[in-house]
Amino acid sequence: MVSGIGVAVGAALVWGGYLFYLKRAFADYPASLLTVSINSFALVWSLPVLLVGVGPQGASDALAAFGVDELAVISLTAVMVAGAMIAFLRALAVGDVSYVAPISKIVPVFVVPIEVLALGQVLTPLEVAGVVVATIAVYVANFRGGALLDPLRRATTSTAARLAILSAMAFAVSDVARRLALQELAIPVGLWIPLLLGGVAAVLLPAAILADTPATFRADLPKFAAGGLFVAVGEGLTNVAFSLVPASIASPIINTQAVVAVVLGGLLLDEQQFGVRLVAAGLAVVGVTMIAV
Repeated sequence: MVSGIGVAVGAALVWGGYLFYLKRAFADYPASLLTVSINSFALVWSLPVLLVGVGPQGASDALAAFGVDELAVISLTAVMVAGAMIAFLRALAVGDVSYVAPISKIVPVFVVPIEVLALGQVLTPLEVAGVVVATIAVYVANFRGGALLDPLRRATTSTAARLAILSAMAFAVSDVARRLALQELAIPVGLWIPLLLGGVAAVLLPAAILADTPATFRADLPKFAAGGLFVAVGEGLTNVAFSLVPASIASPIINTQAVVAVVLGGLLLDEQQFGVRLVAAGLAVVGVTMIAV
């Protein structure tokens, strides 16, 4: 458990850096094209891990042993991740970032009941409290003004809120499915990562082909390669964490990536409301500590 929590913290740091990098490196890219391009490079970066860690024969044997359950879980995870991203981006298109972002990051709120009901996971009261605190930290980190509870008060009547909640629910399903694949079905992490990266890219490829390609696309290929390295490392750590601890533990810790990103924004870009971000960071540390105790 302790090693899994440590890996989850590492994943949160990598993903937080990745979110900050995306903000700095790319502008005016359609989300589908950006995701497919970065995932393609991430797939290339992850292949050496597959070849060394699993091996061609091991990968071939694992794929040959796949049944309906394995194929269903892989497909479900890829579709849920892609769907969550689409729902989030559509929410941003019809609502303010300050309203949509906090709601979309309450993924662990849905992960816990799904895992408890579907997989029979049992959490201690302190772990549940840690999940709640870590989730609040992510919510606060993404908050950008107004009354703190305004996004939740308007959630029943706002299209943007409903899309943001749908995004959070889809990410929650993908987190639980990821845990199911790596623990119950014992799919090797080195094989799971390229399958997931390729699956998400395949789901979004039709939209990417139809998207407008910026004139700077070729010049930005090195940036895509760097982003792909972030994703490959982040996925590696994320999936190792999900193979070692329950999704209801890994998800809130990894989702503190948002706290890492906004703290980096405050430190390096002098963004506003840095004090609120530091409070969120403190809450995240407390929440993770409560889970790990």
